[in-house]
Amino acid sequence: MNELMTPTLAGAAAGLGVAMPMGAMSVLLLQEAMRDRRTAVAAAAGIAAVDLGYAALATTLGPWVASHVSPVEAWVRLASAVILLVIAARGLYGASPARASDPAPASAPTPASAPASAPPPARPVKAFARYVGLTALNPTTALYFAALTTAQGAALGTGAAGAAFLLGVGAASLLWQQALVTLGSLAGTRVPDGARIWTFRLGYGLVAAYAVKIALPLP
Repeated sequence: MNELMTPTLAGAAAGLGVAMPMGAMSVLLLQEAMRDRRTAVAAAAGIAAVDLGYAALATTLGPWVASHVSPVEAWVRLASAVILLVIAARGLYGASPARASDPAPASAPTPASAPASAPPPARPVKAFARYVGLTALNPTTALYFAALTTAQGAALGTGAAGAAFLLGVGAASLLWQQALVTLGSLAGTRVPDGARIWTFRLGYGLVAAYAVKIALPLP
């Protein structure tokens, strides 16, 4: 059991690292929660399902890639760490106060710009499918898990370790998205800029810490 605790906690940290930064999808989810909690719960499950799907694909391929590049395994880890650091740096740059105060993207209107008469909430099944599609369009999630799991190919080589990692990813992502649904239901979409900035800092801080962990020891 103790052997599975490490990959489970690693998966939970990875899931939070990709889920916590509040971007356009988080704003849309908060708005969905304001209209109808039931559809928002389904939408949150759709976002978490994509995170889990990308992690499962990467976990399946990562050990295979790592096993075929074992002579240069240290350099593969270093390259993966660099990719993760770039993702973290871009995210943290976007979390600066000046950047965070920029207008939200057109695909995720703020409450002030939303129409006075909001459309009726979608059915839960449609909301789930819609958020799966929207989340899957983000290539950063796929790149994030690909770099992470390729670098940890040996650690995730056994079926039990890989399953524990995926359990951590799925549980952490789902719990975070459902927490946003609760927040949207109780407080609406008016999340203070300071709170949004800290979600970016914490989320991408986890990504940066992961990058340092998998890079060591250096080649």
